[in-house]
Amino acid sequence: MNTAEDRAPAPAGGAERLTCSLDELVARAGALAVAGSRRILGIAGAPGAGKSTVAQAIADALGGQAARVGMDAFHLANSVLAAHGSRDRKGAPDTFDPWGYANLLRRLKTNNEPVVYAPVFDRSLEESIGSAVPVAHDVPLVITEGNYLLLDAEGWRESREQIDEVWFLDIGDGERQLRLLRRHEAFGKLPEEAEAWALGSDQRNADVVASTRERADLIIDLRHAPGETAAQA
Repeated sequence: MNTAEDRAPAPAGGAERLTCSLDELVARAGALAVAGSRRILGIAGAPGAGKSTVAQAIADALGGQAARVGMDAFHLANSVLAAHGSRDRKGAPDTFDPWGYANLLRRLKTNNEPVVYAPVFDRSLEESIGSAVPVAHDVPLVITEGNYLLLDAEGWRESREQIDEVWFLDIGDGERQLRLLRRHEAFGKLPEEAEAWALGSDQRNADVVASTRERADLIIDLRHAPGETAAQA
C-alpha cells in the first residue's frame, strides 16, 4: 500500500506517520469495511485540515459500505452559546455536547437498531439538523470526523472508546488558514471578520487539536488532496 520511504518510523509510544494518496486511504478504509460487522473510523485534524472533504471522498468511494457522521453536528445551539456567553468561541471543546456525540457513536458501534439517524451541521444556518443522516444496520463502516476525537477530557474520552481507528490529517498552518479564510468569507463574513476568526478562535482551537496528534493511530500527510469546497473542513 505504501513504500518504505513513505512511512516514517513511529516514535516510541507515538503514532505511525504516513505520506500517501487518497486512493491509498480508500483502500485502508475499505479493509475496515467487513460485511457482518460494524467498525468506526475517525478522521481528526485542526480546523481547515480537510477532514470533511477526505471523509466524504472515502465514503463516496466505498459506496454503500460506508456512511459519514460528523462531530460538528454536536455544536451547542447558538441560543445556548449566547446564554453561556460563549458565542464568540464557537468551535472550542466546551461549545459541543461530547456526551451526546459519545452516545451516538455507542449506538452506531453496538448496531442493534435497523437504522440510526444521525444529525448534521448546516454551515449555512450555523446550526445542527437532527435525524438527517440514516445509517442502516448493514453498513459495515461509519466514518466520523472532527477536531476533538483525540482530546483527553470527559465526554471526548468516551467518544474515543467507540472508535476503532483514528487518523490525523496533518497540514501546514499556511494552507489550512487560507482554507479557513475562504470558508468564512463564503458563508458571509467580511474579510476582516474572516481573518479574525481564522487567526483568533480557530487558531486557538487548532493549537488544542495539535496537542492531541500523537494519540492518533496514523498521522497522514496527504498527497494530492481532493479539492475542498467552502463548506468543508
